[in-house]
Amino acid sequence: MAWSTRELAELAGTTVNTIRHYHRLGLIDEPERRYNGYKQYGVQDLVRLLRIRRLAELGVPLSQIGEVGAGEDSTPDALRQLDAELAARIERLQRARSDIAAILRDSVPADVPAGFESVASRLSEADSSMIHIHTQLYDQDAMKDLRRMVEADTDSISSEIDDLPPDADEATRQRLAERLAPILAQNLVDYPWLSDPVARLSKSAHVTQQTFVEAVIDLYNTAQIDVLHRASILAHEQPRITREADGDG
Repeated sequence: MAWSTRELAELAGTTVNTIRHYHRLGLIDEPERRYNGYKQYGVQDLVRLLRIRRLAELGVPLSQIGEVGAGEDSTPDALRQLDAELAARIERLQRARSDIAAILRDSVPADVPAGFESVASRLSEADSSMIHIHTQLYDQDAMKDLRRMVEADTDSISSEIDDLPPDADEATRQRLAERLAPILAQNLVDYPWLSDPVARLSKSAHVTQQTFVEAVIDLYNTAQIDVLHRASILAHEQPRITREADGDG
């Protein structure tokens, strides 16, 4: 029995282009040709093609099909590595499904930072962008803490800072800084690593600082940056003032 390339493809449940690709990779030998110049495939070609398709279905890369299919000594190790890769892929897909469920449940934009779906409505465009950047600079524990900070922030101060124009006057800036400072100070108490975040970084301290500064400058206007700077100074002073007052008592 002899089959043409198209007939072989139909039998194996694949395509002519796939068979040609396997020829180019050397996975299937070029068959003899009929008198009319058409290729003619036999049973062994069909079996070889089906074996290749089986390995491909398991996820074996085409570059490794030759050695895995031949049952070489390295085959078990290759399959264990493939199994680990598949497990990681399944975990990513399950995480993606969980994220999609949260996005649909909370009716939030699909590109909201992972884990922040429930608080997405509280985030300005700049804040959301900043959190996306943070996911590349800090570890998962730090990001969980950051989400808790957002969840605990029920003050309207965030929206007021979001709406702050670049030419905001001195009094407005100072007022907002003084309102924001206690929130930042409490975060420093609840999450001590904020004062020394090196252990929570996923990138080097230099890269983190450089990226953070560039992001702040690009995402916030001058008045907003001024308020954040003032509030940060006040927040770092408050724990010290509290400790000194306790000492006097």
